[in-house]
Amino acid sequence: MRKTLIKETIHANGIDIGIYTTDFQNEFISLTDIAKYKSDDPTAVIQNWMRNRDVIEFLGLWESLHNPDFKPLEFEGFRNQAGANAFTMSPKKWIDATQAIGIISKSGRYGGTFAHSDIAFEFASWISPEFKLYIIKDYKRLKYEENSRLSLNWNLNREISKLNYRIHTDAIKSNLIPPDLTQEQIGFTYASAADADYELIKYIRVAATGSESVTFCVRKPVDVKSATGVAQMEE
Repeated sequence: MRKTLIKETIHANGIDIGIYTTDFQNEFISLTDIAKYKSDDPTAVIQNWMRNRDVIEFLGLWESLHNPDFKPLEFEGFRNQAGANAFTMSPKKWIDATQAIGIISKSGRYGGTFAHSDIAFEFASWISPEFKLYIIKDYKRLKYEENSRLSLNWNLNREISKLNYRIHTDAIKSNLIPPDLTQEQIGFTYASAADADYELIKYIRVAATGSESVTFCVRKPVDVKSATGVAQMEE
């Protein structure tokens, strides 16, 4: 399934910095935009940064921790050369040689060099410690707003689920339960209806995906709240 690309903008001391994520866990921040704080030629700034030995070591360590496909032999070659006057490095060269995932180069009008937030903050420190603090401040604002939206969506989905279940149990009470049943028999009726729902959802899931994995709970007969007719269900 294709992941949804979520784009935002960090506003740091007059500089707009692009940031995107696909999973709300790993954000990639534009090194190109950060470099504009220092120069009108951000590509040269990024390449100059990547020539440093300590930067190459940091990038290699990050990839070793997060990337199982990282090529350590190629990394060792770069580390041995880094710092020399003749050594040059670019994001594309680094990515192609080591299969790095922490830095990404995008072409086109809205392209540029992006890096995981861990790496981007390291780059920002090299550009200017003061500027890095402005970036972190607005980055925290974005994270707060993001968490608030996710929390709101979770609570909304939870309330909709509760409402749907209430409607379902009320429908069972109105249409499936004769007035002369005992409380135990009523519990079995609710459970049977729930099991039928489970089988229906399982059938739909298999038809759509070929998998029988269904996030659903098998019900068992339980007591009923007499005031509302809503069965207490145990997961």
